[in-house]
Amino acid sequence: MIKQLIFPFYMGFGGPVGSGDQPMPWIHVEDIVGIFIHAIESENVTGIVNGVAPQIITNKEFATAFGKALWRPSVVPLPTFAINMLFSEERGKIMTEGQKVIPKKALRTGYSFKYPNITCAAKEFSKIIYADELNM
Repeated sequence: MIKQLIFPFYMGFGGPVGSGDQPMPWIHVEDIVGIFIHAIESENVTGIVNGVAPQIITNKEFATAFGKALWRPSVVPLPTFAINMLFSEERGKIMTEGQKVIPKKALRTGYSFKYPNITCAAKEFSKIIYADELNM
């Protein structure tokens, strides 16, 4: 998802999707890998494990954190009608309505998140973005 957001946010045209009030599950790539490893190595993990961060945020909060991490504004919303034109109805609905997902099993079985909040995660992936830019 971040790859699709880099260009508009980097150019100063990033912002929330629709109203921005919808919940937005997210996770840093290092934590999703960590959850997979935890599930494989831990005997007490069985069944489905939600691969999301423990912090529940709105799409607007994500856009704000991502913009701040890139030192860019995040005030240009992507209207719902544009989402519906660009994506399938189902994907558009997911993006504009969101879902609250909690990693209950990951936490209950002892997984410790490296990036439990969006601020530290956004700062970390902005370092990667700027490092890639310097290597071009």
